[in-house]
Amino acid sequence: MARFVAGRSKLILYLSGALLVIAGALGGGVIQKLSTGGFIDSSTESAKTAAVMDERFEAGAPNFTLVITDDRGVDSPEVASAGARLTQRLADEKGVEQVVSYWSSGKAESLRGEDGDRALLLARISGDEDAVQRTFEEIKPRYDGTVAGLDVSLGGTALANQEITETTEQDLLRIEMVTFPILLVVMLFVFRTVVAALAPLMVSALTIVSVLFTLRVLTLFMDVSVLATNVATGLGLGLAIDYSLIFIRRYREQLATGADTDAALATSLRTVGRTVLFSAVTVALALAALLVFPFYFLRSFAYAGIPTALFAAIISVTVLPALLKVLGPRIEKGRVLGRKRKAAAAPPGGESAAFWHRLAVTVMRFPLPVAGAVIALLLLLGAPFLDLRMSLQDERVLPAETQSRQFGDDFREHFESQETQALNVVLSDTPGRGERNGQVTSYAERLSRLDNVARVDTEVGSFTDGGRSDPPTPRSSRFTAEHSTYLSVVPHSQSLSEKGRELVADIRAASAPYPVRVGGPAAELTDSIGAMNDRLPLAIGLIAVSSFIVLFLFTGSLLLPFKALILNTLSLSATLGVLVWGFQDGHLEGVVGEFVTTDSITWTVPVLLFCIAFGLSMDYEVFLLSRIKEEYDKTRDNTLSVARGLARTGSMITSAAVLIAIVFLGFIISGIVYLKAIGIGLALAVLMDATLVRGTLVPAFMQLMGRGNWWAPKPLRALHRKVGLHEGEAHPAPSSADDGPSGLAGSQREDSPVGGR
Repeated sequence: MARFVAGRSKLILYLSGALLVIAGALGGGVIQKLSTGGFIDSSTESAKTAAVMDERFEAGAPNFTLVITDDRGVDSPEVASAGARLTQRLADEKGVEQVVSYWSSGKAESLRGEDGDRALLLARISGDEDAVQRTFEEIKPRYDGTVAGLDVSLGGTALANQEITETTEQDLLRIEMVTFPILLVVMLFVFRTVVAALAPLMVSALTIVSVLFTLRVLTLFMDVSVLATNVATGLGLGLAIDYSLIFIRRYREQLATGADTDAALATSLRTVGRTVLFSAVTVALALAALLVFPFYFLRSFAYAGIPTALFAAIISVTVLPALLKVLGPRIEKGRVLGRKRKAAAAPPGGESAAFWHRLAVTVMRFPLPVAGAVIALLLLLGAPFLDLRMSLQDERVLPAETQSRQFGDDFREHFESQETQALNVVLSDTPGRGERNGQVTSYAERLSRLDNVARVDTEVGSFTDGGRSDPPTPRSSRFTAEHSTYLSVVPHSQSLSEKGRELVADIRAASAPYPVRVGGPAAELTDSIGAMNDRLPLAIGLIAVSSFIVLFLFTGSLLLPFKALILNTLSLSATLGVLVWGFQDGHLEGVVGEFVTTDSITWTVPVLLFCIAFGLSMDYEVFLLSRIKEEYDKTRDNTLSVARGLARTGSMITSAAVLIAIVFLGFIISGIVYLKAIGIGLALAVLMDATLVRGTLVPAFMQLMGRGNWWAPKPLRALHRKVGLHEGEAHPAPSSADDGPSGLAGSQREDSPVGGR
């Protein structure tokens, strides 16, 4: 590989330049082809109910809401006449159905504001998510502002989805403008020269445009979430810097020993090159677990994340070495932090390496107290996660200045009604209307007695508190279809809450006269969380098994992969606990910007954080263990190899974590709450993993296990010798333990840093 790169370095750079231009041109407009939905599993009861509602009743949850405000009062003849005309005008729009207003419903109190100067007009735009957005964009200008002499404000899920897309696109530019200068300054300190600091940016640019082009191709065959672009840019930039940092660091180490450029590249590719490729595979496998979930929102993070990891690795072991070959000694141009030290006086890592070496030695002298204290801290941080509550996204995830957010705040202030959050209960295979009236009446009375039910509307009238409150009206016919009917159950409290989910469970458990299905926002939330929980064990299992296999290929050990899984789980639990404390309970409100505390977290955030952060944690685990294994192959001393491995990688892993954390912390700038949460969570996860876990728990654990770290049964040792990853120039030292009955791969030297323990 080194010979290939060295002999064709300029050709590789020319081809990479062409790739940058072509992929950038073809993938640059991908955001226009992405979708805002992806939160619904089509196989769930609520999704099937929505399909039935659309096909049989041309109805469903309203997604286009108007609030008409007039100081004359909504019951004045002039306002009532104008409101009726506006209702009919909207009903005549193509693609709009189920239009109802305060005036067309016989002045229903639930559609009238508390002060009498506001009234609701609800409608549904039909079609899938993309069709809804197209229709909404067409009709929106005609129903916003002053319409037919009335003051009209517009809201609903169609507007919220549009503003989420627009905000995401705007935030992406803002994040890049703010984080790039900060990142570049920090990179100058990490890479120490201007030329070296700019090299990773070339790798990241190639990675990002390649992923955007890949996403553009995928949009031809499937739906992809708009947030996939955030993954492509954030993860692409972070991984490109990580891989470039570890490669350039090893390359410089080799140059410091007196090797020429070709020899330094050869050693770097033979050691770090393999580490980078296997690290990318580990990250890709962790993200691949998202593919098991039946939501294209979650799968989109895999669509973006998997090629991001692989492209970043491939470019780092092809284009980056070619660039280093062409640059030669010019990699040291533009030094910003002191003069270059002579090779003989430049131990890898310098003072930083000495710090990490001392830390490892200190921890390994007191492994039990250190491990106990750190684990207690992680468990304490993770405790709030036990109180996790999840919800669907709504307009409250948007910043305060957006139209959707302002509309929602105004709506909740002036209307007690939860009309837009009503549950749809469909009864199928019923007899004709006259024959089923009695059964529908009895069923509606039972439902109206349930906790958190404000009203039940049906074809036979409206029901509250176990009795009929209003007789049927001409509009009651909307509940009727051939051999089917549906009931609209309006809740008292906010539907997207624990009480809303409890109401769904109560309705599904209630006795029904005919086959029944329940849909609506609260049912979608219940079914989405249920579908996620059903697939979660499979996703976790895939991550665990794939990570275990990769680490076994690196180390030949059964214990080290198991250790990595346990420590990563501890670290991620602490991260998720902080997330619940900060965003669900609202303690970070104001610290990371303004957001609405809803007493819950968007339900997709925890699983996304788990998969992405787990992949990044395993990335650092591979970096550390590969160097420890390299030292162990030379010395057969467990303690010495841990100290040296941490000394040689500690500052590099910490620097990489700081750089990628800067990328993720840029998400705080976003106006979308769950993007803030993802950014904070990922930044905290990588920093905690690079410091607490790698600096204390790993050396403590490996000291306690001693030679057992490298244990494996004879058949697996033989398998590892045949297919495992063997890095570096070092040849394993002879060890009688290799063939001994215990299977312990080597003994420890008496001159180990902590006395050969």
